[in-house]
Amino acid sequence: MSPVLATASLPHEHRLGYWRDAVEQALMPVTMAMRGNGPFEGRIVAHRVGALRVTTVEADAYRVRRTAAHIARSPEPHLAVALQTSGTAVLAQDGREALADRGDLFVWDTTRPYSLDFPERFSTRVVHIPRHLLGVPDEDLRAVTGSVFATDQGCAAVLMPLLATVVSSAHAYSPVAANGLAGGLVDVFAALVAEHAEEAASGDWGTPNHLVLRVREHINAHLADPALSPESVARAHHISVRYLHRLFEEEGVTVSRFIRQRRLEECARELARRGRTAPTVSSIAQRWGFVNPTHFSRVFRGAYGLPPREWRTMRLAAGSQ
Repeated sequence: MSPVLATASLPHEHRLGYWRDAVEQALMPVTMAMRGNGPFEGRIVAHRVGALRVTTVEADAYRVRRTAAHIARSPEPHLAVALQTSGTAVLAQDGREALADRGDLFVWDTTRPYSLDFPERFSTRVVHIPRHLLGVPDEDLRAVTGSVFATDQGCAAVLMPLLATVVSSAHAYSPVAANGLAGGLVDVFAALVAEHAEEAASGDWGTPNHLVLRVREHINAHLADPALSPESVARAHHISVRYLHRLFEEEGVTVSRFIRQRRLEECARELARRGRTAPTVSSIAQRWGFVNPTHFSRVFRGAYGLPPREWRTMRLAAGSQ
């Protein structure tokens, strides 16, 4: 197989079929669905670095799904570790769904069903690690599949540049160097798994309840940002909007409504505050993320029964009696 598989030189009508074959050869058998209607373009560069299969994928938007039937055709147990270098990816496996943005690492197991959705043109660097090279308990590995890791701290901050360099320069290594680099990458990934397991054991990571708490803290810290939304919250926590909404189903309130409710509470607190120089209603609304004064007045009245100015007058009068 040539290390480079690309659609650019092919007639448009032959590109999709070629791309499906290229993905199966370089990566794994999967079911594929394109997201756009225009001519598809994709490029794969595949190499070996020691025992690792390393691949760079650049392509237009598409979705892949690996099923039990695909696994039966290629049952070799690998852990796939990917670095998103442009665009985004939504990974779902083992009941988890997470959003990978540029610079994030994400992990899946090729022996269990998964799906990957690339909603826009993207580039990803992927390393397939044979399972037998990882001296890691199965339960710890299962805890990281279907997960995304930010790369600004911990072992992920070490793994990210190492993975990027190993994949991009795979063609240049001697056999001795390749084996050494492969061993080093596997060791750092195993350390990442162990770090994740330790955080989970201490209760700092992983459970839905802890994630909801972190989301609430994030919302409270960013109420003043007019761009705060379910989409921005999901991006900040490397999960999909759909999974974020699923987390809040048990809270009895939607994410958008929780954001609005917290903003209104902060506005009401400021409106009721006594002081020598009281800020205007519009300045309070803007300070807590309400851009449109008319919209703020409407939603405030819906929550508190009075327009904000009348509510302020009533509260201040009640406090002076």
